[in-house]
Amino acid sequence: MKILFQGDSITDWGRDRSDPHNLGFGYPGYAAKYIREALPDEDIEFIDLGISGDQTANLVARLQSDFIDIGADVVSILIGINDTWHRAETRQYLDDGIFEQNYRTVLEAVKKTGAKIMMLEPFLLPCPDKMYFYEDLYKKILIVRKLAREYADAYIPLDGLFAEACLYNDPKFYSEDGVHPAPGGADFIGKLYADALVRMLKK
Repeated sequence: MKILFQGDSITDWGRDRSDPHNLGFGYPGYAAKYIREALPDEDIEFIDLGISGDQTANLVARLQSDFIDIGADVVSILIGINDTWHRAETRQYLDDGIFEQNYRTVLEAVKKTGAKIMMLEPFLLPCPDKMYFYEDLYKKILIVRKLAREYADAYIPLDGLFAEACLYNDPKFYSEDGVHPAPGGADFIGKLYADALVRMLKK
């Protein structure tokens, strides 16, 4: 079974880009550990092609080489925060329709390969200098949720799950800047990812 992790810096997070099997220090490495523990008899290949700074348009641009040509059995996607963050200073946000079309283009192409699709919700943890991002990000999250109902074989509602987790732990345990996971946040996502994957495979 070949599992492809796709997304932005949250997925990239320190990986050696010369080696697609290097999972860096973020959630993919934690997810792989938990998946191997849950499925010890499975022969699993993990590939991480997340690229720091990517937005939905970047995924469309590398759709053939970094999605289709990989031939993965499971494709997971965590994207969206940069579509908001890169425009937050000016508040000239990306049109929601363009965001949806970009994401839908990726999902349609992946669906045609027969791969299982896992979607991870973009998220923002409590961080005073970024809370205004929600004026745009929340609309994008709702679009991702809508697309998940159409395309996803598994969905992880990270924004909501992190909101709950932050009731019981300091948000900085999960992320210092509200976006990039600290080890506690990467482990949190990795465990959720493994649980969702195992549930999906048992359907």
